[in-house]
Amino acid sequence: MRPLLFVVIDTEEEFDWSHPLSRQNTSVQTIRQLAALARVLERFGVVPTYAVDYPVMAQEDGWRPIRELTAGGRGQVAAHLHPWVNPPLVEEVTPQNSYGCNLSPALEHEKIGRLLDAIECRMGARPRSYKAGRYGFGVSTAASIEALEFEIDLSINPTMDFTEDGGPSFKHFGAAPFFFGVERRLLEIPCTSGYAGLVRMRAAGLHDFASQPRLQRLHLVGLFARSGLVNKLRLSPEGHPFGEMRQLTRTLLRRGMRTFTLTLHSSSLTPGFTPYVQTSKDLAEFMTRIERYLEFFHTELGGTSSTPEAFKTWLERPTAAESTPAPVGVRT
Repeated sequence: MRPLLFVVIDTEEEFDWSHPLSRQNTSVQTIRQLAALARVLERFGVVPTYAVDYPVMAQEDGWRPIRELTAGGRGQVAAHLHPWVNPPLVEEVTPQNSYGCNLSPALEHEKIGRLLDAIECRMGARPRSYKAGRYGFGVSTAASIEALEFEIDLSINPTMDFTEDGGPSFKHFGAAPFFFGVERRLLEIPCTSGYAGLVRMRAAGLHDFASQPRLQRLHLVGLFARSGLVNKLRLSPEGHPFGEMRQLTRTLLRRGMRTFTLTLHSSSLTPGFTPYVQTSKDLAEFMTRIERYLEFFHTELGGTSSTPEAFKTWLERPTAAESTPAPVGVRT
């Protein structure tokens, strides 16, 4: 199969990531800035998935731009849970409770259900895909989204460990899609994260060793990355220059990977809201990074793009592997 790219945008309220989480941070003024990114994606035939959370769907400044951006099949919508701003607002706002999988199963289920209702009310249809905010996906999450009749999950972030902040660990997951579920088959399309560099077989162990708190003063993680020994990377313009995004893609491609997910946050499209884009210059470089990667993926690699929903439909065709070289619904 040709290399296949998904673009998933965490479409959410804006807040200062360096400050504690607050239920009062529900502004969605930055959602309008998605139009500039949509124009870039459209030039490459990319249909993005907007993973929208409750504040976006609860305010006209949020849902109306999304409705415009997805009109005519130019984009798709997924559900994105930020528990601290998603009703019912009954739990204490803490770092641990910001991961949906740490809530009681009943509360997590109800919050996702309320989010589904809000999306259906504003968009006219229930989304088929789910992405947990802050990657807060666990056993209870899997049960809830299966019961709520989702078909696709986009939450898992391979190689990442959020346990220090009270979240889950995905250290032992790879970036390849897989099916899961008890009563129904759901498709997991993970974020694209992994290790690149000279070390292959023991890359995770070496990176974990360098990341130990007692060794932080030696700056081994940065030293190993600069030397080309091992570098843990995510396919995102947030914190990763084009060269690293290209390196990760080529590394995974050599290892047999054929699906790639480019991820970012809507708030990175306005200076001052994420650590990745603080100035107008940062924003210009951020957009250039995305454009260069899309050009690289579609031209140099000969890749194509699709949506999670079209990919799942293609996978479930009885003769998909033999009948066509690329998923139904891909855009070239």
